[in-house]
Amino acid sequence: MAKMSKSQVVAALAEKCAMSKKDAGMFLENLAKLAETEVKKAGEFVLPGFGKLVKMHRKERMGRNPATGQPVKIAAKTVVKFRLAKAMKDSVL
Repeated sequence: MAKMSKSQVVAALAEKCAMSKKDAGMFLENLAKLAETEVKKAGEFVLPGFGKLVKMHRKERMGRNPATGQPVKIAAKTVVKFRLAKAMKDSVL
């Protein structure tokens, strides 16, 4: 089974919500922008029933160069992780 493209998601959302594809596309774009600004500002963005985006700090650690096997220091950085809601996880699994 192939994954859905953005246009397929927009079309499905438009059909389910009885709205135009243009409005559904704008909704998705605005939801992404809202999530981005909230994660930057508050450190997390919750989408009830679906999950949440969480900004986390990853510590510095040692890794290996796969080509040579040499140890390499991986710098500390901030990453964004998605945590699936328990209800969604239970229904999918």
